[in-house]
Amino acid sequence: MPFPMVPELLSWLLRKPNTNPFPAAQLPPTVTGLLEQVGRGEASLNPPVLVPPKLRGKMTYNRDTCIGCKLCIKVCPAHAIDFVEATKKIRIFVSQCIQCGQCTEACPKNCLALSDEFLNANHDRYADTLVVD
Repeated sequence: MPFPMVPELLSWLLRKPNTNPFPAAQLPPTVTGLLEQVGRGEASLNPPVLVPPKLRGKMTYNRDTCIGCKLCIKVCPAHAIDFVEATKKIRIFVSQCIQCGQCTEACPKNCLALSDEFLNANHDRYADTLVVD
């Protein structure tokens, strides 16, 4: 057979997706209207995605315990952490972070952690929800 991958490709085209579709494109004009449709049996809700244990999600930062040592900045391979001179604290850009966890291991005060929050989609990479101060 000249193209051995064709049967494999066709089998994947005919399979059902394993993920829940992201709901933004399918949202109705009002959430109340959707809930009324669900109550009448005209629509259904996708169940929430279960978060696996030890998921590496969005960074959390405890600003009060941070001593400004900059070790997290030195070990961050994605350069997602900046130092703010005025406050002697750090700023994390979630859209740039690769959730490797190296900063959490390097922090001597354990003020950095990876949460289980993973829905970080936004059109603005510098939105307030994507910058951890």
